[in-house]
Amino acid sequence: MKNIELNIEDKNRLIQMAWQDRTTFDGIRKEFNLTENQVKNLMRELISPQAYKRWRKRVQGRVTKHEKKVDFKPIRFKGPW
Repeated sequence: MKNIELNIEDKNRLIQMAWQDRTTFDGIRKEFNLTENQVKNLMRELISPQAYKRWRKRVQGRVTKHEKKVDFKPIRFKGPW
C-alpha cells in the first residue's frame, strides 16, 4: 500500500466514519480520497487486531456501507466537533 499521510485528527475522523453504519465507503472516499481497500488497510493499522476483526465482521456485507445499495440519501458526515 502506498504511504498515506493523515494527521491525528484525520485518523480519528476516519475511524469514526468507518465505524458508523450510515457513513458509506463512498462518503469516506469523498472526504479522504481513499478507496474501500485503503480504508480497510488503514483500519488494520490504526486499531487493535481484535477491534479490526469486530469492525470487519460488522461492515462485511452491510448494505449501508455502499452508497449504490442504500435506499436513503446519505448526508455529509457530521462528527461530534
